[in-house]
Amino acid sequence: MSDDQYYQRDQQHGYGQSYGSEPHAQQQYGQQQYQQQPYHQQQHYQEPANTQDAQTWQGQTWDTQYQPQVQHQQPYQQPHPQQVAAETAYLPQQSGAYPLPPETPAPAPEPVPAAPANPAATPAPDSYSAPTTMGNARITDAQRARAEGRSPIIPPGAQPAGLTAVLALLLAGGAAVGPYALLVPLVILQAVTAAGWFRLNGMWPARQGIALAFAGALVADVAVLAVDDEYALPAILGSLGAWVLLTVVLQLRSYAGADERMQGLMATVASASLAIIATGNLAAAPDAVIVGALAVAAATVARALPLPGPASIVVALAAGAGAGILAGGFTDIGGQGALLGLGAGVCALIGLRVASYDYPSRFVHMTAGVALPLTVAVPAIYLLGRALA
Repeated sequence: MSDDQYYQRDQQHGYGQSYGSEPHAQQQYGQQQYQQQPYHQQQHYQEPANTQDAQTWQGQTWDTQYQPQVQHQQPYQQPHPQQVAAETAYLPQQSGAYPLPPETPAPAPEPVPAAPANPAATPAPDSYSAPTTMGNARITDAQRARAEGRSPIIPPGAQPAGLTAVLALLLAGGAAVGPYALLVPLVILQAVTAAGWFRLNGMWPARQGIALAFAGALVADVAVLAVDDEYALPAILGSLGAWVLLTVVLQLRSYAGADERMQGLMATVASASLAIIATGNLAAAPDAVIVGALAVAAATVARALPLPGPASIVVALAAGAGAGILAGGFTDIGGQGALLGLGAGVCALIGLRVASYDYPSRFVHMTAGVALPLTVAVPAIYLLGRALA
């Protein structure tokens, strides 16, 4: 049977491969693959003249043994300057090309001040400028006063002096009536002293410290009223020592920083001490309280008068001594009231000087400026009253 007869028989029976020679099976497989490919990808199949020879293909190869040779790219090497110069020597010279001059920084233009639209709105050299939001840190009033050549010390003024005089008259009237009548203005004095001292030290609101200092003053008042006159001074000192110890213990339990705790401790101790010292009005002789309070009122009002510094101090001390003489004439102290009035006047000026320290705010003037002249004068009133009685 010929090869064509074998091929036709395989096609009729649907066999996938021939039972004859192997080249006919390869030929059938090749024709099937040829028919399944698209037309533009079909490869021209050519039957060999001799079935014993190998098949040849025109187009894409089926040889899987072929491996293309990969050329490895050499790493880039920087060419030598002489080689670059030799390669670019043939380039034509460009006409009109000149080397650039060295760069020099241009001078900054001078700022020209803009003329104000309204010359009348320009601030005077001595006045304050408009507020700015350019990020400058705000300076305190004391720093601004020093920078402008002014004194950062400003006395409280006439209004606090008037309030001090009113409170002094209330103390004098309460001392003339009795200790319990004196207690009402004394409590007001102690409360204003405690609040004013904390504000003078820049601590506000300091409700706990003020309450602690004021509570110490109330305890001292109760202790003095509960004992006899000869034990009044030990009662004041005992209350002061106990309250200082209590303040230290409370500050040790604080979780604030070391500097903040020390500042709070000193401010609380000083405030409590001043408020408790004011209790000396209850321990002093009533006549000494009357003379001393009136002397403080006169010296404070005289210090608030618009006079030069040295003259104002002399006038204030003279007013305190005169008020002492006048008030001593109505009491058993007599003419010795001048010495008591002078001592009370000196202490009142010291209190005013402390209240006007470092450009304080108006609230400081209305608290510490009112209370400190009377509070600082209490030791002088007690000691001189005991000596002159």
